[in-house]
Amino acid sequence: MASPRPPRPSSGGVVGVLRSRRARVCLGVVAGLAVLAVAGPVVFVQARAADHMYTADDVPATPVALVFGARVYEDGTPSQFLRARLDLAAELYAAGSVEVLLVTGDGRPDHHDEPAAMSRYLVEQGVPETAIVQDPAGFDTYDSCVRADEVYGVRELTVVTQSFHLARAVTTCRSVGIEAVGVGDTTVKSRRTTWAKTTVRDQLAAMKTVVDLVTDRQPLLGPPDDAVQNALADSPTP
Repeated sequence: MASPRPPRPSSGGVVGVLRSRRARVCLGVVAGLAVLAVAGPVVFVQARAADHMYTADDVPATPVALVFGARVYEDGTPSQFLRARLDLAAELYAAGSVEVLLVTGDGRPDHHDEPAAMSRYLVEQGVPETAIVQDPAGFDTYDSCVRADEVYGVRELTVVTQSFHLARAVTTCRSVGIEAVGVGDTTVKSRRTTWAKTTVRDQLAAMKTVVDLVTDRQPLLGPPDDAVQNALADSPTP
């Protein structure tokens, strides 16, 4: 006696299976695109900056260091991460690797005037005030690089920031037409949780960087400022 045939799946069951498979495929595609959207810009900034990142000991000399701002406390004290950047910039200045420090950040009162706080700290570390220029409209990495080029007329510089931010900063400056190299601080890497969070945040910010570069976004510029050129002219001859 022949075995009874198994019941056929209902048409509704077949449709449900197909829909489930399509949903999984769609989710896979979306996930893949999301990974590509994050990984692609990160790979781009890392590759473009790879040959232009150095240590304080081997960085080529440039006229200007572009020092990126970070958090400033209510009392005007730079945060630990910002102090580390400023200490590195002061070290480069003392070594003769740079002649002028262009400190860039958010100069608005609700951000406690990052460039002013940076300048005060550098003077306390022995950097002459005449060797420091403040850019109060460096609201992000892209703005700072574009303004260094278009407002301050800087054509060659050394980026100073934390190492997790270095590739993006160097790539941005080079992409807007500046011959940029960079030195990254790692002294605060011992703060593992904060370091990890900021590293991830910077990788996500690479997407915005690519969009800014592709769209040629125009930041707040204003008239040309010859403060950097004047500071270089007044710089002691090595």
